[in-house]
Amino acid sequence: MRIIAGSLGGRQFDAPKGHRTHPMSEKARGGLFSALGDVEGLTLLDAFAGSGALSFEAVSQGVKHATAIDIDISAITTVVNSAVKLGIKPQVKAIRANVSGWSDNNPDVKFDIIICDPPFDQFKVQLIQKLVKHLVKNGVFVVNMPSSSGESEIQGLKMVKTKVYGDTTLVFYKRLS
Repeated sequence: MRIIAGSLGGRQFDAPKGHRTHPMSEKARGGLFSALGDVEGLTLLDAFAGSGALSFEAVSQGVKHATAIDIDISAITTVVNSAVKLGIKPQVKAIRANVSGWSDNNPDVKFDIIICDPPFDQFKVQLIQKLVKHLVKNGVFVVNMPSSSGESEIQGLKMVKTKVYGDTTLVFYKRLS
């Protein structure tokens, strides 16, 4: 896999072995960060991080700090190793945890951007809803969901745009209060 833009554009990183993760395509990642615009100096939560591709792309494009959470040990090991290889270990904090449990244990941790990319076979709106408390006012919350699932309303967030990339849909929300 490779980072598509920014200071690390073109650099390679690894994906976890096996089929437990579904890395977002380069086209979808490009569309995601194009839609986000200037992310310089912001903080990001990469929920269900998998390969860490979203964290790495974010740091490459100027995010100050990314927190990557995944329950899979192989995924977190891969994220840590890739961050070291890319020279961005200080900007990427990899946490092996269940996203719901992490949220319960860190209720006051806030981010400017939250990207939620859960496994499509475990897509649960209730869990996504739980992460809203970690978003700052006027922050951006992005959910990657199967195109077949339709858009989901999330309390406390206003849907601002949707982008479809084949079988995946990126839904962008903004926190207004």
